[in-house]
Amino acid sequence: MSFKVAFIGAGSIGFTRGLLRDLLSVPEFQQIEVAFTDINPHNLDMVTQLCQRDIRENGLAIEISSTTDRREALKGARYVFVVVRIGGLEAFQLDVDIPLKYGVDQCVGDTLCAGGIMYGQRGIPEMLAICKDIREVAEPGCLLLNYANPMAMLTWACNQYGGVKTIGLCHGVQGGHAQIAKAFGLPQDEVDIICAGINHQTWYIQIRHKGEDLTGKLLEAFENHPEFSKTEKVRIDMLRRFGYYSTESNGHLSEYVPWYRKRPEEIREWIDLGTWINGETGGYLRVCTEGRNWFETDFPNWMNDPALVYSQATRGREHGSYIIEGLETGRVYRGHFNVVNNAVIANLPDDAVIEAPGYVDRNGINIPRVGELPLGCAAVCNASISVQRLAVEAAVRGDDTLLRQAMMMDPLVGAVCNPPEIWQMVDEMLVAEERWLPQYSEAISQAKARLSSGDLIPTRRYEGAARLKVKTVEEMQEDRMAANRNAAESDKAQERPALNRH
Repeated sequence: MSFKVAFIGAGSIGFTRGLLRDLLSVPEFQQIEVAFTDINPHNLDMVTQLCQRDIRENGLAIEISSTTDRREALKGARYVFVVVRIGGLEAFQLDVDIPLKYGVDQCVGDTLCAGGIMYGQRGIPEMLAICKDIREVAEPGCLLLNYANPMAMLTWACNQYGGVKTIGLCHGVQGGHAQIAKAFGLPQDEVDIICAGINHQTWYIQIRHKGEDLTGKLLEAFENHPEFSKTEKVRIDMLRRFGYYSTESNGHLSEYVPWYRKRPEEIREWIDLGTWINGETGGYLRVCTEGRNWFETDFPNWMNDPALVYSQATRGREHGSYIIEGLETGRVYRGHFNVVNNAVIANLPDDAVIEAPGYVDRNGINIPRVGELPLGCAAVCNASISVQRLAVEAAVRGDDTLLRQAMMMDPLVGAVCNPPEIWQMVDEMLVAEERWLPQYSEAISQAKARLSSGDLIPTRRYEGAARLKVKTVEEMQEDRMAANRNAAESDKAQERPALNRH
């Protein structure tokens, strides 16, 4: 088989190298064309060198076409992986630090809440530009496989406004599935699940083991588990009150709802600092910063380390390569995908991007109807969908009124801030992120004038309830294996340290 796969944002080592390994582990795909593109030539060069070395060590003759010219990389592509972070870590830090001045304490800030909404404002225009290039130069019918956050917002914009079929992909369902099996003390492959909702708020609405329904027994299993009872307090509390377990981590979930991060003095009661994903303030920003610093410093050693092995045994769990394998070879793959709803989940809006079970074969990507979510679970999802819809429309139109309304409707922002504080916070974020927000030029001029007037609501210097320091490269050298895992993995929470219960 020969077809072309392009990676946009290929300088992202966490996704690119692993996804390429997964793809080239398929025996039929060992003669495909591969193109990498990124706006950062230095990162692109490092990742290209590393991946080309892997290819060579696995005995393949593929030569990566590596270029900063996106249209050149997309020319003739049948599949496109998008793994971009628009604004990089510089903008990400603003997404976390500015809301902290107003008391909005985020663990991640890349899906919902103040950070996720602003991340969408940066990402959506770029995704629509990518879609335009795909329509003009890629193979007709090209499929866009989006790994970039905010997943639902970007996938929504591409499908509604980009004119390119786009599937959003995430590893949250797999991670929660593994947890559920561990809570019951069962092998994961013996535990069958039905999981549906929206990205990062997908609910395990059915859990079975050899025909026995375990759904109603899950709360007791988690409450009695020696690790999860300490590290997943938010998820367990949501399970207790809504009846179903949510896919997303303790830290992620805590910032999507109004109840767990609104009072600084209570935040530590709900989180654990053994690993960032359990609720640390700005935790994902910290580990991403450490990963970037480590990779740039340690890159020469990576070139001397053993190459990745391309085989079924070493293949990762990301959906992307399996989708392409199903479409090209006809082998059936079952997973959970982010798609436009169109009545798959009956009590969520048709235009929303939902995450639901599907299967792939030569006939395409097929999403069976789920029916209705439990009412409480649907209500949680619908609150987020309202924010997503406002944020998508704001980004497409450059409408700062819709942007401010999205912030007001956001569950955690609304729980912490009053309307004048939200208006001023949006002004600050627009001005600080101006270089990535060309659609807001007029609104930014007006925001600058208001911020320079001197008539401002007082804010405070606030590090958050549970912020940890970014490790230095020297500190990371004490455990090079852990530093390598952090830099190399797309899922930066697979390896979890011992609990920190204080």
